[in-house]
This record gives sequence, C-alpha cells and structure tokens, in this order.
Amino acid sequence: MGHHTASFFAATEHRRTYYALSPKSTVPDSEIVKIAETALLNVPSAFNNESTRIAVLLGANHTKLWEIVANALLAKIGSERFNAGTKDRIAGFANGYGSILFFDDAGHTRGLKDNSGPLYSDKAEEWTHQSNGMHQYYVWCALETHGLGANLQHYNPLIDEEVKKCFELPEHWVLKAQMVFGTPVKEPGEKVQKVPMAERLIVKGAQS
Repeated sequence: MGHHTASFFAATEHRRTYYALSPKSTVPDSEIVKIAETALLNVPSAFNNESTRIAVLLGANHTKLWEIVANALLAKIGSERFNAGTKDRIAGFANGYGSILFFDDAGHTRGLKDNSGPLYSDKAEEWTHQSNGMHQYYVWCALETHGLGANLQHYNPLIDEEVKKCFELPEHWVLKAQMVFGTPVKEPGEKVQKVPMAERLIVKGAQS
C-alpha cells in the first residue's frame, strides 16, 4: 500500500464530527485555500459539469457568518428558544477558526439538465447534489490530514440572501452546507455503526 493510499484510508478512518473547536489552525491559511482549490480541480462531477462552488471564510468573515446565522435564528424562533440553547450552539461555531461554504451553481445545473438529453435530464439536480457532497467529504478528510476538526451545518436557505449580500457572492450560487473547522479541543468518541455491515453491503463474485 503506497503512502498516498495509506494517508487516504487513515483520513477516512479518523474523520469525525468535532463540535469543540478552538480558533486556531495547524496550517497557514494558504493551505486551507489549497484544499478548496484541489477539491474543485479533482472531485468528479457528472459530464464534468463543475457545478460546485466554494467560499472560504476566515478571520472576521468567519465571525460575521455566524452573526448572520444567530440573527436569522433569533428572528425566526424568538428570544426564549434562542437563549435556551441555540445561542450557545451558534457561539460554538463562531469559536472555530474558519468556515467553508459549499454552493451549487444554478446556471450549471440548468446547463446540465439542458445538455444531458431526454434520458438523463431529470437526473441533473441529483447529480449536482452528489458532486457537491463529494466536495464536502473531500474537504472534510483533507482537513483531517492536517490535524483540523470540522462539523457540517445546514442553515440554508434561512441565511442564503444575507450571506450572498454580505460576502458579495454571485446570485446564482445556491448555498448547500456550511463546514466549520478549527483545532479540536478534545478527542471524539468512537464511531458507532448503527446498522450491521451485513445489512449494508452485498458482494457478488469476489474470488479472494
């Protein structure tokens, strides 16, 4: 097993959801940007459609994102529910080092639907979402290889318009997920497989 293969398996094995994060990074910001660039270059998409978009928010921009989320939730659920637990949860996200936002480009999704032919046009949105998910997983595992922890949030579409306005993002970018990352404060628990492997995997024809 080569070095790169071993690193891949190690990253997927050790990746966890980390909620307790400190506002520190184990690598320079340029390395975080490089992870995003490499994901966009190497993660596949249907018909090489390249529909996924990524925004990396660091420093005050990261903090501002979670101010937007907090204000949107406060307005939606009211102060009583917000102060009962939501406020602390959002503050925990804000305490990370940065956020990576994942978007679908609506124009590219329409283009895939128009150009994939009658047999596949109804699959365009599904394929777009699958590619976006692969980008999320790639970035998550890549952060893990650098000793960074992350968790994945989905406050879209509640925050979509304010996020695009605040960070001057294209209108046709459709927000799909928000990944918070930073240096883990403590080790996570062991992974628990809730469904037996025999119910999740079927193999036919294996010879060794």
